[in-house]
Amino acid sequence: MNTKVLLLLAVVAVAAADKLPATGYGAPPASSEEHEPPKYAYEFAVQDGESGNDFAAQESRDLDNTKGSYTVQLPDGRLQTVTYYVDGDSGYVAEVSYQGEAQYPDSDEVKSYAPPRPTYSAP
Repeated sequence: MNTKVLLLLAVVAVAAADKLPATGYGAPPASSEEHEPPKYAYEFAVQDGESGNDFAAQESRDLDNTKGSYTVQLPDGRLQTVTYYVDGDSGYVAEVSYQGEAQYPDSDEVKSYAPPRPTYSAP
């Protein structure tokens, strides 16, 4: 009798373990919303004489065609300009140019950097 009960419990356990729990993962439901094709343009620039920051960016997009450029003032004094475009599936195509000549100060003019020392105090 005990063997039959154990066998019946084993069959019930296997049958219960066979059912996988339902998860919420899967493809998102189809959306009936219509989206407008991408079309935008932006532009910004920052020039701070005190810190030496000089950078700008502009970009425009119409459907799969994107073009733009950005400029950055490099630490060596040159202005780097990157002009780029993406035309459909062509990928990101960039052209990099520099204005000015790199300046490297003599070693006595370079100030050495030391990180600030932490200070600790009781709360």
